[in-house]
Amino acid sequence: MKTKLSASVMCADLSCLKKDIKLLEEGGVDYLHFDIMDGHFVPNLTLGSGILRSLRKITTLPFDTHLMIEEPARYVPVFAKAGSSLVSVHVEACSHLNRTIQLIKENGARAGVALNPATPLYRLDYILEELSQVLIMTVNPGFAGQKLVPITISKIEKLGEVIEKKGLKIDIAVDGNVSFANAPVMVKAGANILVCGTSSIFHPHLGIKKGIAKLREALK
Repeated sequence: MKTKLSASVMCADLSCLKKDIKLLEEGGVDYLHFDIMDGHFVPNLTLGSGILRSLRKITTLPFDTHLMIEEPARYVPVFAKAGSSLVSVHVEACSHLNRTIQLIKENGARAGVALNPATPLYRLDYILEELSQVLIMTVNPGFAGQKLVPITISKIEKLGEVIEKKGLKIDIAVDGNVSFANAPVMVKAGANILVCGTSSIFHPHLGIKKGIAKLREALK
């Protein structure tokens, strides 16, 4: 299975976002990843539905929207209508996870669930069959540029075993310090979607195209 790359838009140059989106398209990324933060669930504020609506006019890349916010169900319809192909919510932020997952689907998007590094996989026991994707956070959410939480690699492996045992077709995405060194380890553990930021695609000492090429080479 080809490993897919999801480019974290929060790591792009927001002063010339149209240019960066074009470079990402030319470089062959598979998704645009939107980290939506509210300053409550995580200690940061980023992006909003207006960014998605604006970019939907200039690109056909699928939008992978990651709601790192409290009460995500309130905003699922907003981000779905803004163009999200997939919406992921945090199990830690949902009082009624099943209801929120159904709401995502009712609004025309595929449903995903994200897990923080310390959140156990058993939180997915009664919802896994309803999902298109599980997003394993390999850093604590909120900021770019953090170091990998090592124990999350075994978490990826265990999730892959559960999915295989159940005979399900669910993507395993990883988000956090997806570097040139860490990405192959993540893929070997079972991840098939990499959310890429300043450790690779948007590396400060490489251009976007060189970052993508170097990451693809590292994954060979």
